[in-house]
Amino acid sequence: MGAVAPQMPALLSRCAFDLFAEHGFGKVNLDQIAARAGVTKGSLYWHYKNKKELILAACNHYYSQWFKCVHTELAKVVDPQARIRNTLGFSVRSCVVDRKNRVFTTGIFVLMQEDAEVKASWMQFYSSVREFYVGLVMAGVASGQMQTHDARRAVDLMLDAMEGIKLRASFEPHIADPSEQLELVEGLWGILNR
Repeated sequence: MGAVAPQMPALLSRCAFDLFAEHGFGKVNLDQIAARAGVTKGSLYWHYKNKKELILAACNHYYSQWFKCVHTELAKVVDPQARIRNTLGFSVRSCVVDRKNRVFTTGIFVLMQEDAEVKASWMQFYSSVREFYVGLVMAGVASGQMQTHDARRAVDLMLDAMEGIKLRASFEPHIADPSEQLELVEGLWGILNR
């Protein structure tokens, strides 16, 4: 039984993420999360004392999944330019095309306007993503495959564009169509390689 307990927080955070991504933060309650996880509400309270803790746990679930998947995407890619393009492709699929991730992260934008802990959580993740991209761009420049003069500024502009694309996809759904992916990647690549 001791081996099962450490898995419960992960199960609850994954179920919370799924429900928040499907229905939005305001439409999900602790009873629904407990039911999705197949546990009692009392069991849920053993691990998380309120909805806010579950929101933060769902955020951490999303953040860790993003990094796990991007590292898997790049595991066998050595060429610096290919690493950047693969990461851009993954980011577009994950952040724009994947509706669940897009709904979840745009919901986080709303929550962080009023909640300092959610904001701090997102800022830490965003900073990690920024540094990840800066490292990729600097490797591209060092290899001679990129012309970027200010990697940090280029990455900031690219990430700004990515966030705008995610928001536009909320009211212009054609942007999230997988057939648009290549064009989005090329546009983001153009921001990084100028």
